[in-house]
Amino acid sequence: MTAHASSDLLVILRHGPHGSSLLRDGLDAALVAAAFGQRVSLLFMGEGVMALVDDQQTDPLGPKGTAATLTMLTMYDIETILVEEAALEHIGLAPSDLMLPVCLMSGKALSALPASHRLVLTF
Repeated sequence: MTAHASSDLLVILRHGPHGSSLLRDGLDAALVAAAFGQRVSLLFMGEGVMALVDDQQTDPLGPKGTAATLTMLTMYDIETILVEEAALEHIGLAPSDLMLPVCLMSGKALSALPASHRLVLTF
């Protein structure tokens, strides 16, 4: 994990790991962009923060969990993992409860984040 730095692409993940494919789609977009040499930052907001919770159980009939994809991020040089601090507090978690090291974002820094990236995708 690196502190917030300008990158080519910011992928904002607002949906949880269950109930839709949006989280997985966002992670896939980030991996593809990184594979093509883009510098990618991930921002987990709202329910998206749940994707980072360690030891998730998946429904046998539901979509695959995202843990395997998240552990691959460093292989693709995606090291900027940002988390909305208020979302983490809302669900009663600390950064130590997450499966990856993260940088907490709030206030003006969170608001200014999209402007520091050339492209922004929201899932």
